[in-house]
Amino acid sequence: MAKGKILLVEDNKGQADQTRQMLENSGYEVVWVDNGMSAIKFAKVEEVDLVLLDLVLPGIDGNEVCRWLKLNDDTKGIPIIMLTVRDSVRHRVEGLEAGADDYLPKPYNEVELNARIYASLRTKSLQDELRKKNTQLEEMLERVEILAITDPLTELFNRRRFELVLDNEFIRSQRYKSPLSCLMIDVDHFKAVNDELGHQGGDAVLKEIVAIIRNSIREVDTAARWGGEEFAVLLPETTTQGAVEPALRILNSIAGYAFNGLGSRPVTVSIGIAGLPSTIIDKPEKLLNWADSALFEAKNNGRNRIEIANPEKSP
Repeated sequence: MAKGKILLVEDNKGQADQTRQMLENSGYEVVWVDNGMSAIKFAKVEEVDLVLLDLVLPGIDGNEVCRWLKLNDDTKGIPIIMLTVRDSVRHRVEGLEAGADDYLPKPYNEVELNARIYASLRTKSLQDELRKKNTQLEEMLERVEILAITDPLTELFNRRRFELVLDNEFIRSQRYKSPLSCLMIDVDHFKAVNDELGHQGGDAVLKEIVAIIRNSIREVDTAARWGGEEFAVLLPETTTQGAVEPALRILNSIAGYAFNGLGSRPVTVSIGIAGLPSTIIDKPEKLLNWADSALFEAKNNGRNRIEIANPEKSP
């Protein structure tokens, strides 16, 4: 197995053959191109571990090739060693400013060339490992963040996340005078379901209910497990009357659903709705409280029904 894949960019075939042979004897796989445009095209579509780049090339010179490779996201991590017979300070500076990682004047011997390549590949390996660890860390932090805002059973947002979304949507609603509605949903007689199916079976019923809720609302709406068998849904740009439609979809879909293990026994929910605009509801928690009050009324009025809060008419 080769120690690495090197792209050799050299317009002089004799020099290229000599360098290629030297590198292959040292265990590297070498691809040779004789101009800058071919180098750019190859590096863009093929995996390359290092580029040995002659400064003087036909068409696009080495500095331009180097600059392009370092500006492109797909190739900027490839180490570049610039090769040239021009050994002035100015030429070295120009190459390094173009993005070259190292500079080797011609003629060069095999020992020095191998040492420069080894050092560049070692640095690249360390950088690749660091990028990999950073990616793993970012993924881990993302998973932790998701766990912090998600209910583990239903995979809905948890109460903490819902309250944050509510705060933001409430501010937006008041600023732009746009409607905002909240549904509070509670599963009727859920204790009887747990008694019949056990807690594992009850959890399965909750997951099926969540699937129905998700299928009954829009992508812009926010659903959360409020606690136990109670759920909350936030509906931006929706009046209380407009919220009745998704509430009815949820109510009727759950009532008509055949839950596993319950045979023909139905499961129902009660739903309370509250919303903005309102002269009484001036805080996010008041919107939740009024939706919860409407839910309590739905429970008192026989369950399996929807009630809409009307704070303006309350004593």
